[in-house]
Amino acid sequence: MQTVRFYEREGLLEEPGRTASGYRTYDERHLTRLNFIRHCRSLDIPLAEVRQLLEFAAAPEQSCREVNELLDRHIALVKSRVQALKELEKQLVALRKTCDGDTSHACAILESFMSAAEQHACACHPQQREN
Repeated sequence: MQTVRFYEREGLLEEPGRTASGYRTYDERHLTRLNFIRHCRSLDIPLAEVRQLLEFAAAPEQSCREVNELLDRHIALVKSRVQALKELEKQLVALRKTCDGDTSHACAILESFMSAAEQHACACHPQQREN
């Protein structure tokens, strides 16, 4: 219910009617809109873009051009994230290969984490290039 109330506060979902005792009463249009929002969020579409899509949906006479542009931007972002995750996977696999499981010496993975943190030479802290 907190999410539904958040969507109400954000103006994404219309405030429902209330019973005499103060309970909220949602109808079919609330459910339809909530399902729309939920589906967009499941596609990792940010709330600001969900708001835009709701505005587009409220004006069906508009062309799909703006919707397509919004979705194209989101696709580009997803592709960028996928590429970053592939790079992260490569780093993690390479890192994992440094450990032979021998407990008689310091763990190569932990040593790598320590040195990377000191040098800021990891995926979360890319090395800064000198100009």
